Amino acid sequence: MEKRTIGTSEIAVAPVMFGGNVFGWTVDEAASFHLLDAWVDRGFDFIDTADVYSRWAAGNSGGESETILGRWFAQSGKRDRVVLATKAGKDMGEGRTGLSAAYLERAVEASLRRLQTDCIDLYQAHADDETVPLEETLTAFDRMVRAGKVRLLGASNYRGARLAEAIGTSNRLGLAAYVTLQPNYNLHAREEYERDLAPVAAQHGLGVIPYFSLAAGFLTGKYRTAEDAKGTQREGMVRKYFDERGGRILEALVTVAEETRAPQASVALAWLLAQPNILAPIASATSAKQLEALFLAAELTLTPEQLARLDVASRY
Repeated sequence: MEKRTIGTSEIAVAPVMFGGNVFGWTVDEAASFHLLDAWVDRGFDFIDTADVYSRWAAGNSGGESETILGRWFAQSGKRDRVVLATKAGKDMGEGRTGLSAAYLERAVEASLRRLQTDCIDLYQAHADDETVPLEETLTAFDRMVRAGKVRLLGASNYRGARLAEAIGTSNRLGLAAYVTLQPNYNLHAREEYERDLAPVAAQHGLGVIPYFSLAAGFLTGKYRTAEDAKGTQREGMVRKYFDERGGRILEALVTVAEETRAPQASVALAWLLAQPNILAPIASATSAKQLEALFLAAELTLTPEQLARLDVASRY
């Protein structure tokens, strides 16, 4: 497994990122610990979470994923084997939201406490906040870097023009700049990223870490029809993918999976890894079997013909 470097930093990461949204949501603490141990014991190191995970689940208030990760760090002693990414800015309730300097200063301290660490390797704006001047947000992030609380900065859910403006602002003011981008990008969700964000990522050398890399499970083959997802926790997220184009994508994935003798999830992630500027797609797992598909994706190289088949099937 060849690791990849974030920007010009010396931080090297595995080419697949573990999505921590499942911790405290679809997997409990004990199962989370087991999955995390398996992840790092196979040499994988990149883990993504957010302060808001998983506020949407019944009985949760946010911070559950970070808290579980923090307890795992304390119990396992494996913090130094992880490149830790988290995010702030989404609504945590009680007015805790956005990218104002005052709020970010409180948010990073809360994340550090939950994670039981003194430094976050990659701290990301979870969503753009156009109510706050970019100078204010980026100055607050820069202070965190200078204080040693954060090593690198990333952006998620930005439009291309705002992302370029943010990077330009950091460069003009001599502030730490975003070095990663976390967009919604997969075989089905291509157009918005490729038309609007990919040119900015290429121009500024951003490492791209796509979320929804497996389209909420749609690309794994777990759901053959929209009815298969009915009653599941991901029903609302998956249903939109079952259109005519989605059917063509699944057919192509089945064909390539048979040719490579790899799971469809591995193929879908390998396609992403073959795209320009992709640092590491984010994918979650709730079982050892699902983890194996992520491990295999890091080693799977698709042929030009297989990539072309997937490109054509997913063309927009």
